[in-house]
Amino acid sequence: MANEGGEGSSSARQGGATPDGTTTDEQTGGTAEDTTAQEQPDTKPAAEAIAEPSTESTGQDTVQFDAATDEDPDTAEPTQPIDAVSPAGTARASAGAATKPAPTSGRESGARPAAKSGAKPGAGAGGGTATTTATKAAAPATPAPAPAAAAAGAKPKPKPRIAAPDLHSGHKLARRYQLAECVTRVDGFSSWRAVDEKLRRAVGVHVLPADHPQARPVMAAARSAALLGDPRFVQVLDAVEDSDLVYVIHEWLPDATSLADLLRTGPLEPHEAYQMVSQVSQGMAAAHREGLAHLRLDPGAVLRTVSGQYRIRGLAVAAALRGLTSEQPRREDTEAIGALLYAALTQRWPYEEDAHGLTGLPKGVGLIAPDQVRAGVHRGLSEIAMRALANDGATASREEPPCTTPEELAKVVAGIPRVRPPEQPSPAYGVAALQRPPAPPGAGATRQPTVLAGPPPALPGRTGQALKWAVAALLIVAIGLGSWQLADTLQSREGRSATPTPTSQKGGQAQTHPSAGPIPIVTVKDYDPFGSDGDENPTKVKLAYDGNASTAWETSWYADARFGNLKSGVGLILDLGSAKTVSDVKVDFVGQTSVDLMAAPAGTTTMPTDFSTFTKVANGSGTEVTLTPSSKVSSRFLLVWLTSLPPISDGHFRGEVSEVHVTGS
Repeated sequence: MANEGGEGSSSARQGGATPDGTTTDEQTGGTAEDTTAQEQPDTKPAAEAIAEPSTESTGQDTVQFDAATDEDPDTAEPTQPIDAVSPAGTARASAGAATKPAPTSGRESGARPAAKSGAKPGAGAGGGTATTTATKAAAPATPAPAPAAAAAGAKPKPKPRIAAPDLHSGHKLARRYQLAECVTRVDGFSSWRAVDEKLRRAVGVHVLPADHPQARPVMAAARSAALLGDPRFVQVLDAVEDSDLVYVIHEWLPDATSLADLLRTGPLEPHEAYQMVSQVSQGMAAAHREGLAHLRLDPGAVLRTVSGQYRIRGLAVAAALRGLTSEQPRREDTEAIGALLYAALTQRWPYEEDAHGLTGLPKGVGLIAPDQVRAGVHRGLSEIAMRALANDGATASREEPPCTTPEELAKVVAGIPRVRPPEQPSPAYGVAALQRPPAPPGAGATRQPTVLAGPPPALPGRTGQALKWAVAALLIVAIGLGSWQLADTLQSREGRSATPTPTSQKGGQAQTHPSAGPIPIVTVKDYDPFGSDGDENPTKVKLAYDGNASTAWETSWYADARFGNLKSGVGLILDLGSAKTVSDVKVDFVGQTSVDLMAAPAGTTTMPTDFSTFTKVANGSGTEVTLTPSSKVSSRFLLVWLTSLPPISDGHFRGEVSEVHVTGS
């Protein structure tokens, strides 16, 4: 994966090789001084020697940021381009390459630059060898140190690193973004939490020097990611290139939690794991359709908001900051999604090395299916994780073909039976010690006893004793008064029951109030008073009261749970045919939904169109919500008003009402 061992730049990973197949040391070693190096018997072997650059002037200087260079960049002479190296130097470099494999860097080869010659600029390329040799014969020659002496006395200089910009909390960029807290500082760049003083919101900032090797790739990646505009990704807000700094501004989600933090407490529930892999795979499929890859998908790059939406941060930009590339970006991102799903199901990293705060798999046993690592893992999700990780010898346990692109993975996730969320647990109320059932015999070793707060310490001396007796006396009096009042109430009820019950004029039976029962719904209409067209899927309204729980009326999709801040809600108006006394209304939703029950005045005979006509009588939240008015409600028209929507698999939000039942008389 991109986040495993791929932190170096592309040049570092390729061992400093240049486009023509040679290393930087070989390019700087093929110059006119090779003739002199051959004439000196005490110098290093030709394959290890690095000679002085050619003295021919080409009209331009090429600055190299090579880890193998031991000279000070401020005093070193500019290195000549490859095309300007003299024929003699080229032949010498070729001979050296044939006698010894090319080192990956100057530090590994142990070679050092030769002493600067006394030749003056202006010598032609064809006569570079003769001119340099004659000049060095006239000048006092400084013999090169022997290999043993050089190895014993000289220490290689540390690898030059590009320092991160000297920034601090309170520093302001573009007179707008004030840095608040440094989150990361590595590889010559830093990441910050900042404040956009113009819009008064928190933002994230990546800052790197303008001369950083990755400055231009980072700018290009940020501009490409900003054009995607998919709500499943943390959005890039701005990309600025100053005279000495380059910085990228992105969203900051203070209420979001990374998948890495979620997994510290344990694996995810099957429904949460399903939502995560569904949203991430669909988001990455959309990104790859636009030619964008992530290459650093790990538990820290996936965020879960409080509304249950999963969002991906660092699209294209995270890889560009570290110089990561891939010949198979789709395959690499797909395997990364499989690793995320594996970790979400098992709380284990699907490789032998520990990473991201997760324990790796046992060494030498290979990749094990998630349902074999941990009991209770969803079988369908376990198969999907194996199909996404089907690489380097790993195969799915049922021999299905591997998923090689995020789009294939998203289709496979959508094809499994829907994983429903767990039932909402009942509120945990404390049980009094006297009402708590006794523990069964032998259960004391496994059941943790409930620790109850002890009574406050008694007051010392006679004052404490007096208070105790006073409280005891008050309790006795209160119990006596309560018993007397209870007995009096029971006697008065018996007296009333002995009196004859008045009968009706027509029959001899006693008058009774009609009992509450189901009230049929005559018709239902979609209600969107704050929308542009006033409609909200009117063709599917009948599915909300057709008696089939597998069908549902759906709202339109929105960017967030609060209707994208476009409106306060949408709903359904229930027409009961005439004014009824409503006891409660039961609404079945698909997903966690917040809802209000509103009623029109009792004398209303036509379906209201003005939202202010309705009065709120109850509210609730959940998947099966029973709305019971706090006082008596008599009305013909009821409004089921949705105020908060659940997330759906594509990262948006939509409400679904499968059934509505009204009870009353």
